[in-house]
Amino acid sequence: MTANLYNTEILRLAAETAQAVRLPDPHASIEKRSPICGSRVTVDVILDEDGRVAAVGMLVRACALGQASSALLAREIVGRNAAELAAARDALATWLAGEGVAPEWPGLTLFEPARPHSARHASIRLAFEAAAEAAAIAGRRAAA
Repeated sequence: MTANLYNTEILRLAAETAQAVRLPDPHASIEKRSPICGSRVTVDVILDEDGRVAAVGMLVRACALGQASSALLAREIVGRNAAELAAARDALATWLAGEGVAPEWPGLTLFEPARPHSARHASIRLAFEAAAEAAAIAGRRAAA
């Protein structure tokens, strides 16, 4: 199990989060924590005038799976809106649970070996959950 879950590509992605930094004045910031393993991911977002992510910041204190998932999120989040992030979050959760098709988010099929291991799912979902919530909150604040 460990060899399949923590392969070279997962570890390479996990290393990317070492360069992640928080945004100094985000429109919204959300921290999510996995109660199973204690992994924590904080996502900061700044939205543009169209409600799309213009900048993202992160603090990732997670296992290699959570770090890799955070890196995949960071690579593709700019230009996405709250609805797209919520759809990605939901598709990831459904797919990890063994239902539906692989999420359309680039790279997430890398987590195929984790699907049978539900204890690993929470850490993989953290960044996507935090990003979707942060974008939704930032959007509501902008509309107010």
